[in-house]
Amino acid sequence: MRLTAILPGLLLAAACGGSGGGGTAPVPSDPPPDGTTLIYDVQGSGTTSPLEGQVVTIQGVVTGDFQESDANELSNLGGFYVQDIPDGDFATSDGIFVFDGNNPTVDVNAGDSVEVRGTVNEYFGETQVDASSVRVVGSGALLPFPVNLPAAATVNNSDDELIADFEHLEGMLVRFPQALTVTELRNLERYGAVKLSQGGRLFQFTNSSPPDTATYAAHKESIATRSIVLDDGRRAENVQPVRYLDAGAQPGYSIRAGDAITDIIGNLRYSRGSGANGDATWRLMPVQPVEFSSINERPGVPEVDGGLRVASFNLLNFFSTIDAGQDNCGPQGNDGCRGADSGAEQDRQLAKIVSALVLMDADIVGLIELENNANESLRLIVDALNSRVGANVYASVPTGAIHDDAIKTGFIYKTPTTGLFGDFALLDRSVDSRFNDARNRPALAQSFTQKSNGAVLTVVVNHLKSKGSSCESDGDPNTGDGQGNCNQTRTNAAAAIGDWISTDPTGSGDPDFLVIGDLNAYTAEDPLTALKNAGLTNLVETQSDAYSFVFDGQAGALDHALATASLVSQVAGTLEWHINADEPPILDYNLEHGRDPALFDGSSPYRASDHDPVIVGLDLAN
Repeated sequence: MRLTAILPGLLLAAACGGSGGGGTAPVPSDPPPDGTTLIYDVQGSGTTSPLEGQVVTIQGVVTGDFQESDANELSNLGGFYVQDIPDGDFATSDGIFVFDGNNPTVDVNAGDSVEVRGTVNEYFGETQVDASSVRVVGSGALLPFPVNLPAAATVNNSDDELIADFEHLEGMLVRFPQALTVTELRNLERYGAVKLSQGGRLFQFTNSSPPDTATYAAHKESIATRSIVLDDGRRAENVQPVRYLDAGAQPGYSIRAGDAITDIIGNLRYSRGSGANGDATWRLMPVQPVEFSSINERPGVPEVDGGLRVASFNLLNFFSTIDAGQDNCGPQGNDGCRGADSGAEQDRQLAKIVSALVLMDADIVGLIELENNANESLRLIVDALNSRVGANVYASVPTGAIHDDAIKTGFIYKTPTTGLFGDFALLDRSVDSRFNDARNRPALAQSFTQKSNGAVLTVVVNHLKSKGSSCESDGDPNTGDGQGNCNQTRTNAAAAIGDWISTDPTGSGDPDFLVIGDLNAYTAEDPLTALKNAGLTNLVETQSDAYSFVFDGQAGALDHALATASLVSQVAGTLEWHINADEPPILDYNLEHGRDPALFDGSSPYRASDHDPVIVGLDLAN
């Protein structure tokens, strides 16, 4: 495939195309010493070694030095990768990981030819040799084997999730020559992991495709073949500094989903990351410096046409009560608290939220995931906001606690430009039996007047049931069509919302309604269809590749803004302000896991939450 012998114990690689561990027949070379087992025989053609538990002696060239207690402090996996003469069999790998512990007696380097004796083990699915002795016997060079995505096949991991099948390349030095896109940063802080994809960033299936079981299965297959994880090459969790956070070509670079990297080289490892808790998948352990390109630059101050701005903003559990593990939150005082775990975290969370709201400069904001108390959660935000922009500029709608969930929705508004028109109204099961308020937060409607011309607008802020937990006990199972858990629960609620607003629940006397919020449904899903069937236009659909959230490495629009027919002609612009979903969570307000507090910038809006705000500009006619 790519390996020729030039001296006993000295190996040279010549890379060529292909996707297997054996490739073409190898150039004739000196046979291995007596008593030596070839690495491809240790690896075998299955997911586990046929020699597991046996003592073997292997020889090969070190292709990746990840030893502990050596000069390279950035790469510490407790061992190194070795590769030897190929067997010409695509089903077997020619590389393997050698584990030699925390204090190895022999310091090896990439390019050393080594002899290793040890026991064959399987460690979370990776075949390894647990070394009892290591001896450097020469030196050599090895070129990485090129791997192009999408992969030829997929397998199910131990969590029954689809991943690319790279078993035939396990432990080998490989090169990904293509441009790959950053698709997820959720595990950057904890495991030093960056999820990458071929062919651009990944989007949720039902963000643009109608729900369908067969097509969704094909989508998942495609996603798996296009994905690989770039690991930091360390086995400890929450290591500081975070390796890839600022690994970019531009000054002041901070990594974001949508950024790109090209031509990365490393050893392929099947692992759960730093220990037993990460995702079981194939990871590239880099053997050279890594540099990203800033393709998806941070957005600046949002620019939206229109004389009146309305925004939807999910705050990721802003609680006025500090979460010390107690169960005294919610209107009944018996729910678990969420959000900040200390006063310091609450100050940081509030600073980020206010920085985002100041730059957003919206006249009306529907807030989601507020602590459901009388007024304290809203009061903290309004007071902090007014301390930045001026006394009494912002006020809140005094709803008090709403039903019995731990979180609620709410409104803040600018008093110089906007006034309240009548009382708020709630949609729950007492109004429409289709609206399951045990699963969905009640819809909150409030009419506002634009003070410049007296125009009236009613805004309805929503937070429908998430996809994260099952509604099967309600007869609403996950049907496997891409819409996830509780789709019928959300769809029924959406249909109820559509009918409710036609009754003018606040008595505004004006047909202009804007339905906003976290609907927990992607653009092509049934709840959005139900709202459109009720005569509303989804303004987010006008955005190319709309998204406000990233889950499982795939972007999609969960946060929406829909206008009634009379309002559509008065819409001047719609913007998804991508300040949160693309940012790594390590930049948020939290202080856990030994995070460096200096990474936080309270004057910056980036990663104020996990959802992007949606901003609508309106030119309201009187």
